Amino acid sequence: MPVRQKLRRRRRTKILATIGPASSTAEMLTRLFQIGTDVFRLNFSHGTHEDHAERIRIIREIEARFEHPIGILADVQGPKLRVGQFRAGRVHLQSGQTFRLDLDPTPGSATRVALPHPEIIAAAGIGTTLLLDDGKLRLRVTRKRADHLETEVLVGGPLSDRKGVNVPEVVLPIPALTEKDREDLAFALAQGVDYIGLSFVQRPEDVVEAKRLIEGRAWVMTKMEKPQALEHLEEIVRLSDAVMVARGDLGVELPPEEVPLAQKRIVRMARQNGKPVVVATQMLESMIAAPAPTRAEASDVATAVFDGADAVMLSAETAAGQYPAEAVNIMDRIVARVEQDPGWRAIMAASRPEPEHSSPDAIAAAARQVAETIGARAIAAFTASGATALRVARERPQCPALGLTPELGTARKLAVAWGVHAVVTPEVTSLTDTIRRASEIARQEGFAADGDEIVVTAGIPFGRAGTTNALQVAHVGKTS
Repeated sequence: MPVRQKLRRRRRTKILATIGPASSTAEMLTRLFQIGTDVFRLNFSHGTHEDHAERIRIIREIEARFEHPIGILADVQGPKLRVGQFRAGRVHLQSGQTFRLDLDPTPGSATRVALPHPEIIAAAGIGTTLLLDDGKLRLRVTRKRADHLETEVLVGGPLSDRKGVNVPEVVLPIPALTEKDREDLAFALAQGVDYIGLSFVQRPEDVVEAKRLIEGRAWVMTKMEKPQALEHLEEIVRLSDAVMVARGDLGVELPPEEVPLAQKRIVRMARQNGKPVVVATQMLESMIAAPAPTRAEASDVATAVFDGADAVMLSAETAAGQYPAEAVNIMDRIVARVEQDPGWRAIMAASRPEPEHSSPDAIAAAARQVAETIGARAIAAFTASGATALRVARERPQCPALGLTPELGTARKLAVAWGVHAVVTPEVTSLTDTIRRASEIARQEGFAADGDEIVVTAGIPFGRAGTTNALQVAHVGKTS
């Protein structure tokens, strides 16, 4: 019988890595997992279902080999708003000129182009700003008709076929899930992914609709990338299972000086609500083509860790970059180094949210306090749904948290949660069994040795979700 290859991260903040052409082989995925990836992201804007199915198969093989749960995020594309095509494939717009956006599919010119989205024309008003090609070009609506918009070019530049359109000032009457998204969603759920990345969310209703379709088969990770979503931030976070600060699209529609503040606000709101929060986009962007990041990028990753984010994410760096393994390695090093700093620990303590007025939250807060007082080696949280482990993670304890669950799906979902080392274990049936099992796992996983103390939380009666109401200190190696 082969000896199990134990894996224990040296940091609390998790790492997500996007899979793409640079990282789709079994060898590379294994390497990325070993050096630091906790969750793999599948970007459904690219690739076929067959591509994604093969990558999921490989990840599950890696998971079985290392006996360590791995999360998989299926990131659906969402509605992509784009202009049509040009006769010459490309034009150059001059600042100050007039430019028309209409419903005519005829290839465009330097004076007009198709905008095959009547909902934009209907929702826009005089003075509405339109951003083209990730915000590189800026137009202002000067005249509106039922089938077209006349605009003034405020910031010109080259514009080519099928470039994106953003309308930051308007809530568009379009669903967050397109027909393509619904097909991708059904496929991803059938494959057993753990999180669905929900793009283009504008309203709380978008999250409600996605959860209705998902029916609890995966956690919804809402991507905060629209200014309109920020207007409903608290309700969207409350409805979501996890959130992502998608700074790429958010940075297109918000002024650059607003993005860092939005990031901090989203992270703070997610932490208050006990929802895992991921900071994403352009974190180590230069490593797409270089073997080392800039010092500013290293500082950017560190800032997310100091903010208390549950996870940081790599996008093109691992999907299409020349140095995917190096990107994961340096991100792991940056995160681990920040978490060794006394200032980081002080910030985590100072920014800890107040516990909610419930028994499970009181137990989680008490578990942290007891663990810190006695110098416990770990907090072992028995959890069926993952909620108890998330409550412990919300406390940002000094010691590691063991998320002990009989559900493999729950263990995989906890891969994104700050500081949680998830282990699948059979259901416990008594307090004595609970203490014994927690002590054995803490020792086997390398978190404690005989004679060490751990703090154990559980729910009585056993096997019933949402009943966390028991806390006990256990001595590893002794039977209670």
